[in-house]
Amino acid sequence: MDERELKKLVREVIGTEYTLDDCAVVACGGGILVATTDMLHEETDFPVGMTDWQIGWMSAAVTLSDIAAMGAHPAILLLAVGLDRSGRLREILEGAKACCTACGAVLAGGDLDSHRELTIVSSGIGFSDRETLVRRSGARPGNLIGVTGTPGRAQAALDGYRQYERFLFEPMPRMAEGRTLAQAGATAMMDISDGLVASLYDMLDANECGFSIDSSLLPLIEGIDPVRNREYSLFGGGDFELLFTCPPLILPLAGIDVHVIGSVIKEHTVLVDGDVAPDRGYLHQWIV
Repeated sequence: MDERELKKLVREVIGTEYTLDDCAVVACGGGILVATTDMLHEETDFPVGMTDWQIGWMSAAVTLSDIAAMGAHPAILLLAVGLDRSGRLREILEGAKACCTACGAVLAGGDLDSHRELTIVSSGIGFSDRETLVRRSGARPGNLIGVTGTPGRAQAALDGYRQYERFLFEPMPRMAEGRTLAQAGATAMMDISDGLVASLYDMLDANECGFSIDSSLLPLIEGIDPVRNREYSLFGGGDFELLFTCPPLILPLAGIDVHVIGSVIKEHTVLVDGDVAPDRGYLHQWIV
């Protein structure tokens, strides 16, 4: 059983209103509050070779990236840290604070506990105007499909291409890109931390239309052969780039690096190069 199967159970209990997007969306005064949380464990989520500072950075980044995917402004981040060794705390907090500062958020406390395996729960709150909030569910046939940056570099680093380690160890949430896309009129958006194709399937879950992409339009990862390039770009996890749909007329957008990789179609499916794509990416697994 994988993460998606268990999410079906979650929706049976609490419904879909708060569970289809990167963040829960709540009306707040005249605007919108977005809230999200992530749990990370040392053995499964922090690659070998990371420093404690980088662990702190990543713990903040995974949550801030969800806020970026809504086109929202980050406000605060809370960390609950289950420590295996108390001496690790300062570096973890300093890394998390540095990521928050880079993204315009405040590290505002949290909780501490003793734990056999380092475990960090990162929770964030952001705010958006009603008019510019972007959800996963707004895609329309005829929209373009785009992605920020160069997907696949984190997976390349995980497979030993050390020149790309900063994309794996110190991923940068696309806060400015998310707000720019939201203000320009993006119709649907999410981050691709579980992989590009897996994210297209998540977006499929929130829409009645489908998605068709052309792998030849994906930006190449320098120094990697074409076959691995395609594999990393389509199915590699760990990238905090943004996947979005938008009307054709809003592109290009000054100041942000985006690539058009396909279009939204009427058929409720995910196609890569004309064929139905395997639903594959990064998913937690459980033994039934």
